Amino acid sequence: MNPKSHKKSKSRFHNLPHLKTFRTELRNNLTPAEAKLWTVISRKRLDGRKFRRQHSVANFILDFYCPAERLCIELDGQTHFRGLKRLRDLERGLFLDNFGIRVIRFENKIVFQDLPWVISVIKGNFGWWRGSR
Repeated sequence: MNPKSHKKSKSRFHNLPHLKTFRTELRNNLTPAEAKLWTVISRKRLDGRKFRRQHSVANFILDFYCPAERLCIELDGQTHFRGLKRLRDLERGLFLDNFGIRVIRFENKIVFQDLPWVISVIKGNFGWWRGSR
């Protein structure tokens, strides 16, 4: 996806009004893992990149989204590894990939066990879309 088409499509698919109440509720009730990661990536603390919490793209609500890097960060609890939830996560990933957004996923527990590694993986994905795909 070229940068111009990415910018044009943003207003039609990002933060749709019908999801505003739900996004606000999720932002006000972060999981412990989300809260821990947010302390590191909020307020442009991570290499000056702005991240948004509970940002929606189409009907998908992303845990964290960095618009400048077209990067989605998802933190997954145990429910994400089974049945329909796993299929829904795959569907979301394919949609976002086609939309020009890279999704990286971490288990909640790894945020507590090895936060420096999580941060290094996030930083390692900065600029992914500038290269060949």
